[in-house]
Amino acid sequence: MSNLYTYKVKQADGNTEQLESFKGKPMIIVNTASKCGLTPQFEGLQHLYEKYKDEGLEILGFPSGQFNDQEFHAQKEILEFCRKNYGVSFPVFSKIDVNGEFADPLFKYLTSWGTSDISGEIKWNFTKFLIDRQGNIVQRYEPQVEPEQMEEDIQKIL
Repeated sequence: MSNLYTYKVKQADGNTEQLESFKGKPMIIVNTASKCGLTPQFEGLQHLYEKYKDEGLEILGFPSGQFNDQEFHAQKEILEFCRKNYGVSFPVFSKIDVNGEFADPLFKYLTSWGTSDISGEIKWNFTKFLIDRQGNIVQRYEPQVEPEQMEEDIQKIL
């Protein structure tokens, strides 16, 4: 049976990273998009990262263009946009699919978690998964949930 740490992800530079490197750290895993009405959530995510990174919190951003092609095509553009407009300093990985036949295996795993009312395909950009220090999915937050609204749950797992 697989767990979160068995998955490999592709970094923005194309290198592969095992999620094992985040073992013992609470995480937020989020699918992102640079040209979406929810894109300002980068600011809230960055604020959480700055506030809690010294306590171990990691935020892993996974760009996806699956929803109305709201992501740049070039990885360089994605990174420049996130850094320049929102000061993003947390890891932003390579652009992926989060749903369907070509969905990244990590997101297949994440979307299979929980009861039928919270599992299933990603509905839109900025779906967020809160992961505890043991690699367990604690909560799934739908896109409309602002990062600040997650703070109480984050504090519980720090």
